[in-house]
Amino acid sequence: RKRNFTIDEKFINIFNHLEYAHAQEITRFLVDQYVDEKTDLIEVVYNEFKNAVQQNLVVERYLPMSTEEFEGELKNVDYIYEPDKLQLLEALLPKHLNLQTWRILLESNAAEQGARMTAMENATDNASDLISELTLTYNKARQATITREISEIVGGAEALRSG
Repeated sequence: RKRNFTIDEKFINIFNHLEYAHAQEITRFLVDQYVDEKTDLIEVVYNEFKNAVQQNLVVERYLPMSTEEFEGELKNVDYIYEPDKLQLLEALLPKHLNLQTWRILLESNAAEQGARMTAMENATDNASDLISELTLTYNKARQATITREISEIVGGAEALRSG
């Protein structure tokens, strides 16, 4: 909102009950935006799960797909495709994009759950430390009160005995 981005679509609360259908819905929207030439580049930004304590922010090109990493390997290879290349791409490309979206959603969800777990562990540790501190303070105050009361009783007994 601060940068005046236009939000074309919202997918709210999908992580409450994450399903593959959500990935398909998001993929369909993104592909439609690209095919209808409403955008010429789609990049996804998400948290990649490294471990429970560490998540990495990733910016990844989604569409158009890049073939740069494969070009060297496929340069001198000639394959015979059955069915033809176009039919093969039409069948595999939607599945590939759906799976990429699903992977991104799962990575983001795992990263969020890891961050939540770490935050809860830290909160529990902090609460335990606070409880220990307060227990020590309480016990010191209680001990001081008991010592004072014993001193008063002993002082009163001494006063009665000498009195």
